[in-house]
Amino acid sequence: MSPLDHTNDLGSVLGGEFGVAHAWTIGLCAVFVLTTLAITIRARSTTKGAVDFYAGGRGFSSTQNGLALTGDYLSAASFLGIAGMISLQGYDGFLYSIGFLVAWLLVLPMAQLMRNTGRFTMADLPAFRMRRMRVRLACTISTVTVCVFYLVAQMVGAGALVSVLLGLHGGGTFLGMSAGQARTGAIVLVGVLMIVYVMYGGMKAATWLQIIKAVVLLTATGLLTVMVLAVFSFDPRALLSGAADASGHGQAFLEPGLGFGVEVPGESAQTFFNKIDLISLGLALVLGTVALPHILIRFYTVPDGRSARASVNRTIVMVGVFYLMTLALGFGAAALVGSERIMALDPSGNSAVPMLAEELGRLTAGPVGAAVLLALISAVALATILAVIASLTLASSSSIAHDLFGHILMWGRPRESQEVSVARFSACLIGGVSIVLAVQAQEQNVAFLVGLAFAIAAAANLPVIVLTMFWRRFNTNGVEWGVYGGLSATLLLMLFSPVMSGKTDPVTGENLSMLPTRIDIQYFPLENPALVAVPIGFACAVIGSLLSCERNSARFTELRVRSLTGWGAERD
Repeated sequence: MSPLDHTNDLGSVLGGEFGVAHAWTIGLCAVFVLTTLAITIRARSTTKGAVDFYAGGRGFSSTQNGLALTGDYLSAASFLGIAGMISLQGYDGFLYSIGFLVAWLLVLPMAQLMRNTGRFTMADLPAFRMRRMRVRLACTISTVTVCVFYLVAQMVGAGALVSVLLGLHGGGTFLGMSAGQARTGAIVLVGVLMIVYVMYGGMKAATWLQIIKAVVLLTATGLLTVMVLAVFSFDPRALLSGAADASGHGQAFLEPGLGFGVEVPGESAQTFFNKIDLISLGLALVLGTVALPHILIRFYTVPDGRSARASVNRTIVMVGVFYLMTLALGFGAAALVGSERIMALDPSGNSAVPMLAEELGRLTAGPVGAAVLLALISAVALATILAVIASLTLASSSSIAHDLFGHILMWGRPRESQEVSVARFSACLIGGVSIVLAVQAQEQNVAFLVGLAFAIAAAANLPVIVLTMFWRRFNTNGVEWGVYGGLSATLLLMLFSPVMSGKTDPVTGENLSMLPTRIDIQYFPLENPALVAVPIGFACAVIGSLLSCERNSARFTELRVRSLTGWGAERD
């Protein structure tokens, strides 16, 4: 039977009327939410001060923090997006996985240094040796910008996922709700839940939420992987051959060039930019991970630098295993579901894993199996989104409260109760703004926001972190120039890129950019600006430092000793 013979199978399982799959999905999601809310209530009772709220009391073990880091990092883009890209683009889809995994090799040496030197936020690192107010303001702006872009993308993704899972992707209603109303409702609900988690539970609740999410996600992914391999008698060659045959691309599906670095006949310039764009994307993924705010603050939840390094070691193992399993999920979806059927439901491929789960459930236990397994994967996907946005909200609210309020408005002398109260209020504020932005952007293709968040982190945050740790001459002026220069360069290059305007499908002429066809402000040829923006960020930081006469060699020496030995970190 061809893939097209099953084009409407997911719609039949998740139709517009309330059915078995809907009941299972809602039930499993409710169990996850109630469990995590109970944990939040318990965390609230043990969250007494700033260390508890920002860093979970620094009482998590390296294994627990490794699981939490894994949960933080494996967003819906990893679970649904990468598997979907592999199912549509084959070999090229796996390049995302490589970039995400290789990034952790750079995180590893930074984890122990960051834990030994910082306290709660990224700004603690440069503020240790420079003028604190100006440094903290710049770092707060960068942190909030990265987190909001990432938050909006995750929340819009939640709305789109709910639309697909309720069978509303192609129109229709569910319990009187249209697709737009269901998406809006999902965005608001997810936003309210993330505010509750952060306001009442702080880092303790967010960490346990991530631990539970990581265990559930790895278990569910492992289950699907074993089921896929079992269909092909645990023969990877049969799986790859089946995927290539069902993809419509043949052997090219297993070779580079189908999605990235595409060669355009007769247009050498466009071919060159396509290949450079791939390098730029890889640079953003690898370098941006090291400087993502919600990843950095996770290093402060363990007792010491050695535990931080050990937690990253465990994260590398778990993330590596997960991305290997996405190979089986992506190629399994291509082989068992078919690329045409996946694209018919969702051209971006985000529905590939739910459709694969539905197909595997059908092959294993008929319609009931299809409904149950699909519901399980749907609940895991929603839990994944919920957990990641809680960590992003915590990172941004911590920066506002600790850096902006505590060290700028209160001159570094706030009462802990004041600072924690502002952090809770900031979580509500960030959550409300993100909900409004996500509702407004729900009709747009916002997948680029994730790549943009990584690019901003790489161009604005990374130069500050690296130069603070390793360059004696670095100073306050360099921090400001680096953050504002890298941030401005990334946003401007993205504004003038094909993502915003000027990109059309060469075959159908369909507009593939954010802005209407009548607006064409494309002057920058790359879709991801990291290849240009990151060098600009470093250059601005270096030039800004050289233009200032500020020196503080003694503080740099103290920073180096502390970062390498942990001396003094125990007092924090």
